[in-house]
Amino acid sequence: MPLALLALAIGAFGIGTTEFVIMGLLPQVAGDYGVSIPTAGYLVTGYALGVMFGAPLMTVLGTKVSRKRMLMALMGLFIVGNLLSALAPAFAVMLIGRIVASLAHGAFFGIGSVVAAELVAPDKKAGAISMMFTGLTVANVVGVPLGTLVGQSVGWRVTFAIVAALGVIGLAGIARLVPDMPKPEGVRLRHELAAFKNVQVLLAMAMTVLGFGGVFAAITYIAPMMTHVTGFADGSVTWLLVLFGVGMVGGNLLGGKFADRALMPMLYVSLGALAIVLALFTLTAHDKLLSAVTIALIGALGFATVPPLQKRVLDQAHGAPTLASAVNIGAFNLGNALSAWLGGLVIAAGFGYTAPNWVGAALAAGALLLAFLSAALERRSGVPSTVVTGAASAEQRTAVHH
Repeated sequence: MPLALLALAIGAFGIGTTEFVIMGLLPQVAGDYGVSIPTAGYLVTGYALGVMFGAPLMTVLGTKVSRKRMLMALMGLFIVGNLLSALAPAFAVMLIGRIVASLAHGAFFGIGSVVAAELVAPDKKAGAISMMFTGLTVANVVGVPLGTLVGQSVGWRVTFAIVAALGVIGLAGIARLVPDMPKPEGVRLRHELAAFKNVQVLLAMAMTVLGFGGVFAAITYIAPMMTHVTGFADGSVTWLLVLFGVGMVGGNLLGGKFADRALMPMLYVSLGALAIVLALFTLTAHDKLLSAVTIALIGALGFATVPPLQKRVLDQAHGAPTLASAVNIGAFNLGNALSAWLGGLVIAAGFGYTAPNWVGAALAAGALLLAFLSAALERRSGVPSTVVTGAASAEQRTAVHH
């Protein structure tokens, strides 16, 4: 694997840390600004919305420059946003800083996925994508717990300053290690938008929304579930989330490895197993050991779908994949928001803290059905997803081969 993937992974590590670390620091932030916890929660919501809308916006703006320069510009935006959060004199300013940082998120992973795939041979593309996403998964094992510990010990502003420093390292790595891939010739916004006319691209994005939504239906409410149902102490939730992160790392790497060999079978297995495990979580949540194992499995199975789903979008939008790739990152966040809302509805309806697990199982099962539908349509058309037909696309003609 090229060293350039390390630079992309470092950037992904910083982005993953800043996305999730705020959840453990909400009480400190709320206390410093004199706002309620629900109000401080806008820092999470604002970030998610920024990712959803920022992914296509920043990608469209980036069509005028080379991908390397755009990745550097996105890391610069990420650094500015986190510095603004660290120095914010008022809550509104910090919210702006969070939104600024979030604008880099979707486009970075979307463009980064395309770059990672072009750095390696065709049979290693999913593995390369998973290597970049490893930075995001490792952030949940190392970055988020350490960032939370630092924030609780010496102040949350220090955490965001450190995250900004990670952005500087990522920026330097991209500048030094990522090759200067030229802007694709002949690719215009209308070419990028044309990818959304492909039903297979839309099906892959729908699988992303439902499959990843299944994961976060359960994980969003993991704290009350583990403390009120399982009987864990409040302080144990952090380490349970570390287990979830460890599962994410393993699942992401396995997903990248096997997706390069058999992409659709990998999706069938991971989505089917995810639906079953989420359904079983309703039962295993009543036992400490079994619940810990289940949480790790949810992380592994959920993130085993990420490389194949991202590669699926790249394969189906091969003529102009950059915008579709970035929008698919927004689809992950849409799945998070949808599942959190649905999980809250069933809890509010009185079905208990384990009820979101059934919601998650239903969402994952829906994603599995879409995978079967996608494969059936592909067989009917007689054109395998991994075959690029006709003359090479404009983007492929300008790809850098190593």
